Amino acid sequence: MENQDYEKKVMSIVSDDGSIEEVEVILAFEFKDTNKEYVIYTKNEKDEHDNITVYVSNVDRSSGEAKLLGVDNEEEWNRVKDVLRELSKSE
Repeated sequence: MENQDYEKKVMSIVSDDGSIEEVEVILAFEFKDTNKEYVIYTKNEKDEHDNITVYVSNVDRSSGEAKLLGVDNEEEWNRVKDVLRELSKSE
């Protein structure tokens, strides 16, 4: 049975070369203690095991415009992985 209420959340990403790509947002969240915001998204690509590839970015709004940055802090990455594990359990 298909869920009629489900609506895909799509965002556009502008790359360094100016090209625009639309991706599907899986989850956006913030760690309240650090005030850091993250987004988990997919381009609906599949790996060699037929799993959908997901991407995680830190959202930087300091310039007034949202920029997606990598997660380069190990402690931060471990917390994000915990969110991903919880997300995979709920599906």
